[in-house]
Amino acid sequence: MKKLMLLFITGLMIVVLAACGGNEEGKEAKTDDQPKAAEAEQQKQMEEMEKKLEAQQVDEKETVVVVNDKEILGRDYNNVLSSIQMQMQQMGQDPTAKDVAKEVKNQTIDSLVGQTLLIQEADKKGFKASEEEVKKQLEETKSQFKSEKEFEEALKKSGIDLKTLEAQIADGIKFNKYVEKEIPAGEISEEEINKAYDQYAEQGKKAEQEVPKLEEVKPDIEQSLQQQKQQEKLAQHVEELKEKGKIDIKI
Repeated sequence: MKKLMLLFITGLMIVVLAACGGNEEGKEAKTDDQPKAAEAEQQKQMEEMEKKLEAQQVDEKETVVVVNDKEILGRDYNNVLSSIQMQMQQMGQDPTAKDVAKEVKNQTIDSLVGQTLLIQEADKKGFKASEEEVKKQLEETKSQFKSEKEFEEALKKSGIDLKTLEAQIADGIKFNKYVEKEIPAGEISEEEINKAYDQYAEQGKKAEQEVPKLEEVKPDIEQSLQQQKQQEKLAQHVEELKEKGKIDIKI
């Protein structure tokens, strides 16, 4: 479910915490022995990349897409965009490259549309998030930060207020309930597990790595297959909702 949340519910946790993690890694990568000239060049490259990434953003108040009369604004687009940009960079791709930039834009819009359609369906079917559930999730979010002040600074940096964050959390809770009830992954057969293990074992042997016994990795394989199957069902469901819905892309 966490992977699905990353695909469709991109709130503060995805954008801000990933950014914080990236900053910490950058700091750890520096050493006292690193030549100042090389460090300065690295800093320059990072600043240039940051400018290129920001150039892909749109005006926060601009309507980027309308989904069944629901306007999605630039602020939401930029949040999702930032998440996808970071995912691209983690995979070793430059999200600002000409051949990749279009893909980043399309993925951002697809994510926004899919998220909106799913939440709309969850609302139609009466799925709700209680105040207690939202409060619990909010506290878990806050616990990722060292202090209340750090959390508030991250919130401000993300460009959203507490009320908006709570609304995003509520949407995430409704999304989880909807998917678990309406789009269950289903059972994974022994045949599917064995097939996946054989592929895994073959790859391990080619890489000359020690391959654990099936019993040792069976729970992980089953969980991975369930997530994969649910993601496929979810993607298919979103496509069905797109065909039924009215989507007007403005950018």
